[in-house]
Amino acid sequence: MFRHSWLAGKTALAVSMTTFTVGLAMAAEPTHWSRFRGPEGTGVSGAERVPVNFGEGNIVWQTQLPVQGHSSPIQWGERIFLTGAAAQGDRVERHVLCLDAKSGEVLWDKTAAVVPGESLHKMNSWATPSCVTDGERVIAFFGAGGLHCFDNDGERVWSKELGTFPGGWGVGASPIIFNETVIQNCDAEGESYLIALNRKTGDVVWRTPREAKPRGGWSTPIVINVNGQPELILNGEFGVSAYNPSTGEPLWNCTGFNGRGTPAPVWGHGMLYVVNGKSGDVYAVKPGGRGDVTKTHMAWHTDRRGGRDLPSPILVDDCLVAISMSGIATGYDAHTGQELWKERLGGNYSGSPIAAGGRIYALAEDGSVVVLKPGKKFELVAKNRVGEGEGGVFRSSPGVISNDLLIRSDRTLYRLK
Repeated sequence: MFRHSWLAGKTALAVSMTTFTVGLAMAAEPTHWSRFRGPEGTGVSGAERVPVNFGEGNIVWQTQLPVQGHSSPIQWGERIFLTGAAAQGDRVERHVLCLDAKSGEVLWDKTAAVVPGESLHKMNSWATPSCVTDGERVIAFFGAGGLHCFDNDGERVWSKELGTFPGGWGVGASPIIFNETVIQNCDAEGESYLIALNRKTGDVVWRTPREAKPRGGWSTPIVINVNGQPELILNGEFGVSAYNPSTGEPLWNCTGFNGRGTPAPVWGHGMLYVVNGKSGDVYAVKPGGRGDVTKTHMAWHTDRRGGRDLPSPILVDDCLVAISMSGIATGYDAHTGQELWKERLGGNYSGSPIAAGGRIYALAEDGSVVVLKPGKKFELVAKNRVGEGEGGVFRSSPGVISNDLLIRSDRTLYRLK
């Protein structure tokens, strides 16, 4: 049941929020899907004609990748970037790939690092974080394999070791670009921190400690604008926190409900929407506070008992949708937290959903793509299948290029029209 929604309805007027991005604002048909969950980190595309019903006949091309991983594809212009890894004895090669968007041809495949293979959860990979690009360079994070920058032709620009990331889970947090810096979440079962480096040189700009032993570094930050001031928002084991992205200064924190903190927050209507990772209340937070804002800025929280959450939630108009790993989709009223509907989609879900044309696209691990129309009632628009018989697992998030979909399994990348 939803609770204390006294901030709802007021925050949209009190807080004006936009995302700081490297390029121009997203157009009606965006030309760049430049980072995990798109240019704003929210999973929402401005494309209006993304296919709804599709199958093998909609495949523009499919490319067998030379290395495997779970990173989501990103794109700038006619280039697509992703990562992969290959075990060589007790060491693991970490690769950054560039593909031609028109043909799917692998333009270059560069080895970023060769280091011992750290322990992983059985659902993780040695190449799970997605790349980020500013159109001139591409930056990839591999946890114990370091952070690496290449130019568009595959020439190494700089590399930085960021620690060993102890624990048996592996990493999943993707880098983001803010102004002249690249920012990386370095949570681990040990020393944990948030770091910003000059995106052109790799020099450290700031480094801010995080709470010790937060269990893992899986959530990717987003940057929002609160009354003209940027705030970097990062989910984590103990709740959601905000930092000044220019200096790393901690601004506020809001205690969550049940740990892990894997899903990335989403924002809209002047509020941030957060799910924990483990089963626990979904909640909305008004940004812009200072210190511990749990009692003052949590607008509402609602019981969420749909199981574990690995996918990040998504917001479309007034409907917040969260999909559990077991495929239970729940819609919430974004203003009050009221549960609107709950339905089982079928299948298991690891990647985060995206939205385009007012519809939600959710990719299951078996390659099924469920298309939903969010609103006060549940509406299943279509259910499609990609890569049937290929034997891969789909744990990445889809991307949008023009009005086409980019969908990746651990071993194959597809472009669908």
